[in-house]
Amino acid sequence: MRRVSLLAVSAFCLALSGPVTAQEAQVEPVQVSHMSGKPVPRFEALRYAAVNGRLGPSEDHPIAWRYERAGLPMLIVKETRNWRFVRDPDGDEVWVHARMLAPADTAMAREAVGVFSKPDPESRVLATLEVGAMVSLGRCEAGYCHIEADHVAGWAALPALWGAGLETGADAAS
Repeated sequence: MRRVSLLAVSAFCLALSGPVTAQEAQVEPVQVSHMSGKPVPRFEALRYAAVNGRLGPSEDHPIAWRYERAGLPMLIVKETRNWRFVRDPDGDEVWVHARMLAPADTAMAREAVGVFSKPDPESRVLATLEVGAMVSLGRCEAGYCHIEADHVAGWAALPALWGAGLETGADAAS
């Protein structure tokens, strides 16, 4: 089964059900992993355009998903030495080899969302992101994150972005 065709449908269904906030995505308190020395949970992104998500932490386990979207943010919820147990934007959880992930500097629009000139909903609307749009992620403050996508730079509401908002990593400035 190809992940590409399911991602668009799943993103549409998620938009109908409403966004998952960072608080809902964060199911356990942040702890520093003794495996990587990094906070868990945290967001990282798929390093490659083809990444297998497995049912267990080894190549002996069957493939549950084949992700085909480099840069897609994944929430790391636990880890072993070489494997990360991740949650994708649809809420599915699989094991991914650590080398398939990179520090997250991207986010995905969970819903159609305006891009504002300032982190203020009363400011000028520069563009509208469609569900599933990938953006480069900058700092977050006052419930908004600075983003760049398709030659537009501005501020989008943090709850509408999968990959932003945890109090860990570069996306935590406020």
